[in-house]
Amino acid sequence: MTVSINHKRPLRLFEGYGIEMEYMIVDRDSLNVLPISDRLLEKVAGKIVNEVPQNGTAWSNELVLHVIEIKTNGPATGLNGLGESFQVQVDEINSQLDSFNAKLMPGAIHPWMDPFNEVKLWPHEYNPIYESYNRIFDCRGHGWANVQSTHLNLPFYGDEDFEKLHAALRLILPLIPAIAASSPIADSEVKPWFDYRMEAYRTNSAKIPSITGKIVPEQVFTEADYREQIFDTMYRDIAPYDKDGILQDEWLNSRGAMSRWDRNAIEIRVIDIQETPANDIAIIEWIVNLAKALISADWCSLNEQKSWHENDLYDMLMNTIKYGENAEIEDKKYLSLFGISDSTMKAGDLCRFIFDRLESEYTFTAESKEALELIFEEGPLGRRILNALPENFSKKELFAVYSKLTDCLNRGTSFIP
Repeated sequence: MTVSINHKRPLRLFEGYGIEMEYMIVDRDSLNVLPISDRLLEKVAGKIVNEVPQNGTAWSNELVLHVIEIKTNGPATGLNGLGESFQVQVDEINSQLDSFNAKLMPGAIHPWMDPFNEVKLWPHEYNPIYESYNRIFDCRGHGWANVQSTHLNLPFYGDEDFEKLHAALRLILPLIPAIAASSPIADSEVKPWFDYRMEAYRTNSAKIPSITGKIVPEQVFTEADYREQIFDTMYRDIAPYDKDGILQDEWLNSRGAMSRWDRNAIEIRVIDIQETPANDIAIIEWIVNLAKALISADWCSLNEQKSWHENDLYDMLMNTIKYGENAEIEDKKYLSLFGISDSTMKAGDLCRFIFDRLESEYTFTAESKEALELIFEEGPLGRRILNALPENFSKKELFAVYSKLTDCLNRGTSFIP
């Protein structure tokens, strides 16, 4: 069960975990997206609301009506048991969706949704924010209408905590698609980007580049510098399009690790949603334990971590977005951060090497170990989806694979081709 932390004092590093998981609502028979998240929340709450607390978690709306989010209701004290807690909520939502002939579908991209014609924005409270996004960026298209992910919020307090956490997470971001990518297919075809959600997300605010930056945040390690170099630039750039200042808030920042002083946390947004909550938690355990190891400075010094320019990390991230676990990491200096003397290594092999090293020093649950071993042996979910399909697949074969994915979410089991 998710337990919220007492907020009488600020949370320091790794004293709390805020987790959000986004799922598509689809028709039970056709698996087409079904824009009814408001009706679902109304059914449970008795009126249309943005959020419904549920046993230590909460269900909430998102930008589009075919997506529902399950999240910890405040920071959780630890990760142990969270997979089970989220699975209980998945099961309850599916039960509530029965009356709509609907169910939840996992995966970061709906494989055949037409996001230009099928998107419907949340029309209730907060709609002015969503309409502002739509007016400026046009929320049709995959980058806004069809990108489901898992978010991890890690707390910090003060510049000393922030410096360490930000330095560590910047280094971790390029590796995440190698274990978490679940979006190789959109528009009923295999895309040239293995993690197509991240490619769509990367370009959705191209009109104002300072909003996403290079996904990997800049080399800024104090609140004052962050506000000056990132927030102030972002607000200035959007101001001509946002005369009323509706979007000029910290959450406008769309980097892959978003620093939020309104909640004293960094939010990671590079994790594609998996086929079952337990697998999301497994990936989160890997990220958290690696962040702990880097912050301990036993693997490499803080100054070494801070020395990395975002352009170099961005190049590696784009490589894993394109090729997933098969991306070649060719930066010897980067590999040396993890105790590797090789001049090149596949991203998936590097993630496994890191896991083997972490396992001897940090705690992983048995369930997370099993999920990670599957990812290292069979590939991330995106690879397993591709392996389950013939080279020239039909809509019927695509339907069969994603039907199996929804069954995995319903049963809480991993997807195996």
